[in-house]
Amino acid sequence: MRAPAIFDGIDRADPPRRPLHLAIGMFDGVHLGHQAVIAAAVHSAERTGGAAGVLTFWPHPSALFNPARKTRMIMAPTTKNRVLAGLGVDFIIEQPFVPEFASIPAEGFLAALKRALPSLTSVYVGENWRFGAGRTGDVALLLRTAEPLGLSVFSAPRVHFNGTPISSTRIREALVSGAIGDANALLGYSYFAQGETQPGRRLGRTIGFPTLNLPWEPELMPAFGVYRVRVARPDRIRWHPAVANYGLRPTVCESKEPVLEVHVLGDCPFAYRDQIVVEWLRFMRPERRFSDIDELREQIAKDRDQARAEFFLPRSV
Repeated sequence: MRAPAIFDGIDRADPPRRPLHLAIGMFDGVHLGHQAVIAAAVHSAERTGGAAGVLTFWPHPSALFNPARKTRMIMAPTTKNRVLAGLGVDFIIEQPFVPEFASIPAEGFLAALKRALPSLTSVYVGENWRFGAGRTGDVALLLRTAEPLGLSVFSAPRVHFNGTPISSTRIREALVSGAIGDANALLGYSYFAQGETQPGRRLGRTIGFPTLNLPWEPELMPAFGVYRVRVARPDRIRWHPAVANYGLRPTVCESKEPVLEVHVLGDCPFAYRDQIVVEWLRFMRPERRFSDIDELREQIAKDRDQARAEFFLPRSV
């Protein structure tokens, strides 16, 4: 699958010269509800020989309107783009959410979009999407303003999980509480971290549990603690079972910033400066301070054995 083109803003966009089917939204997390919206655009593009794209925004509007209480994002734009690329879109427009853009009246939003993207044919949104200055625009307004421009509007109903609508807010709550299983169910894929491994203090190696250290800094920090995970290179061809700790390492040397430490269960094919992807599968226990290194070593061994059992691995692996 070819990587989608990525454009920095509507005014700089140069999408394929075909009818454009555009999914619009914040899409933080690219959860199952978002995927339904984007899938509709991709399907229409494939059916008609057009191009499917995504218009998304950064930062979250709250960073502009309420910076003291801004929404912490589930994923950075680069991570979002990786997920969007897997959905088959041809291009992504990352629109900076700045005062000039935020002040566009809702009644003129589609007209501005059409001027910037003349081959725009249809737009795809969630049924509860709001837009324009003061968030006064809704699907009904989209329909009224689309017809004179010759545009079609598709609105996808909300997707529910266990009887409650899926939302980015719900996923944020699951992540900070350690409910990684719920977060993964709502996302429709496993929550993941990606980055370059860095040398650490090598303490894990000295106590028999060598780790890969990933200095990963999401806006929204998941619960500190131990997780059952799996790790791979960015191509995700071969996964390796592992156990990870995400937190400040209070027993050995409390960090100012949280670090993700991954212990591969078995032979580790990764080295320092390797790019890796870590998928989070289950929250095992909260991070805690131990009385000494021996108590820490004993608990890590228990965590390792529990993770091995959950992966159905023999104790000797």
